[in-house]
Amino acid sequence: MSLKLIIYTLGNLLICLAGTMLFPLGVAIYYRMSIGEAHNDLVAFVISAAITLMTGLILRYSLRARQEELGIREGFAVVALAWVTVALFGALPYQLAGVFHIDGRSPWTAFSFSYFESMAGFSTTGATVLTEIEHLSHAMLFWRSFTHWLGGMGIVVLAVAILPMLGIGGMQLFRAEAPGPQTDRLTPRIAQTAKLLWGVYVLFSILEVILLMFGKMTLFDALCHTFGTMATGGFSTKNASIAHYNSVYIDMVICVFMFLAGTNFALHYRALRGDVKAYFQDTEFKFYCTVIAVGITLISWNTIRFHVNGEIPYDSMWTSLRYATFQVLSIITTTGYGTADFEQWPALSQFILITLMFYGGCAGSTGGGMKQVRFLLLIKQSGAEIKRLIFPHAVLPIRVNDQVVPRDVMTNILGFFFFFIGIFAIVTCIMTTLGLDLISAAGATIATMGNIGPGLGSVGPSDNYAHIHTTGKFVLSFCMLLGRLELYTVLILFSPNFWKG
Repeated sequence: MSLKLIIYTLGNLLICLAGTMLFPLGVAIYYRMSIGEAHNDLVAFVISAAITLMTGLILRYSLRARQEELGIREGFAVVALAWVTVALFGALPYQLAGVFHIDGRSPWTAFSFSYFESMAGFSTTGATVLTEIEHLSHAMLFWRSFTHWLGGMGIVVLAVAILPMLGIGGMQLFRAEAPGPQTDRLTPRIAQTAKLLWGVYVLFSILEVILLMFGKMTLFDALCHTFGTMATGGFSTKNASIAHYNSVYIDMVICVFMFLAGTNFALHYRALRGDVKAYFQDTEFKFYCTVIAVGITLISWNTIRFHVNGEIPYDSMWTSLRYATFQVLSIITTTGYGTADFEQWPALSQFILITLMFYGGCAGSTGGGMKQVRFLLLIKQSGAEIKRLIFPHAVLPIRVNDQVVPRDVMTNILGFFFFFIGIFAIVTCIMTTLGLDLISAAGATIATMGNIGPGLGSVGPSDNYAHIHTTGKFVLSFCMLLGRLELYTVLILFSPNFWKG
């Protein structure tokens, strides 16, 4: 284990992060000159960028490591520590601009707010501790959403794509950061693979911005909501989220891109190369579409068929279908945007959405959750076990895309499922000791572990996380990290054997 190499690499990533802070700095300058926006965020971003850059340079040049290849252990350590570090320095603009400094609130409490908001951005969770979003400056709103966009494809993968110094050993970083039980390598060189995936990401982002502007969104709002959509993050520039616009057109555009963002980006790349059949040949994608279709159908039927407090939620099938489609896609892709308060829906609809929070998007997508392919393989494994009881000597391999899934992959998935449910139960218990009721505690836990954002109870779609105890904010921030890096990348750091040698 080369600690020097890990710190050296973290320094390089901080230099990258400092460069990204120039974008919101540019936004601050533009709005100060154009409309005279009077906020101290310009100074906050200058100082934040300077601190981040100087720290990165110090780590890089004072602990210059030999040009050796990153091993598997170094790769895991770099990725896990990178997300903690990036969220820490990403919180500087909030802290220096005084976004969460309120009379009577201690600096430590204010920092817990800033770190929570930063981690929610980079991890693409979209949970917020802000009560008045529209009071923020344009630069701060841009930074919130931009952290989504950086975290969506992975700032580590971005670094692999643009920094030759990380080209060596890049596969270890890519495997540790890329979501899902398998990593598609599209080209022999991992840096080229990262560039291709980012190219698809940027292309879809540009297309969504253009389409949203056709829906009468301003360029600024279109950019911010595109960042949140393509990253499946969910930060909005409006207090009411997407419901603010009350536009069928905008709803549908965002639905399409949430669906695309929740799909394996390797399939998008192949489709753009002319192989559109790749979508329909992929078992996970077909399963993903089926789950979405079933969820939309059941909720549409439920919200127009059953009364809540003596009233039917929606008075027409079209209205019910519109809101059901948006919320199902928003939850299953872990985007977290809202056009309706689903806590006002019948219990069955709420139950379906909670279930979809566990499913998440496809492997290789920007979505969080446990991933569709894991549930698909668990279902197949359960079916095989039933058949094995009937035919004890039968050979029943598990297949996906006409390929036999190795036994070690199935073991990995079973272990992941056990860890996920176990941590969910433990954190829910912890949150109840910090003052949350059981529904709110469970909702907050799955909403952060699944990188979704809105949960149930006091953290529902019309609420926020500001009221949660300071300790709870850090616990849930850790849950966001676990969910974004799919448990193992973080949990492995707690193994004594990992640091030996």
